[in-house]
Amino acid sequence: ARESAFLARARASGARIAVLDISLLLGTGAAGRVDAVAVVSAPETVQRARVLARPGMTEERLALILAKQMPDGDKRRRAHFIIDTGRGFDAARHQVRGLIRALSGPGRRPREKADHA
Repeated sequence: ARESAFLARARASGARIAVLDISLLLGTGAAGRVDAVAVVSAPETVQRARVLARPGMTEERLALILAKQMPDGDKRRRAHFIIDTGRGFDAARHQVRGLIRALSGPGRRPREKADHA
């Protein structure tokens, strides 16, 4: 309901793009609901270091979390766009700005992906 209301407001305001933050979009088969998929990804070593730096996180908990997720390589293959966060916040922000320009330009459409379902 919130997603529908958000999208209705975006349409009514004339927004050229609307961004939905859906962490399990690819794993649930819901990618067909969107025009483009951007995956935020970091190299495994960077991801591991970041996650293990969180309070209470252990190797065992990380292994359980990763076992429940679609592998990063699969997500990257299914994405129209990849935001590489391995090089820090400023580099990621630059990529996001480029993505927004690409998606909000006139007549712009992401490339087709056959395996989004």
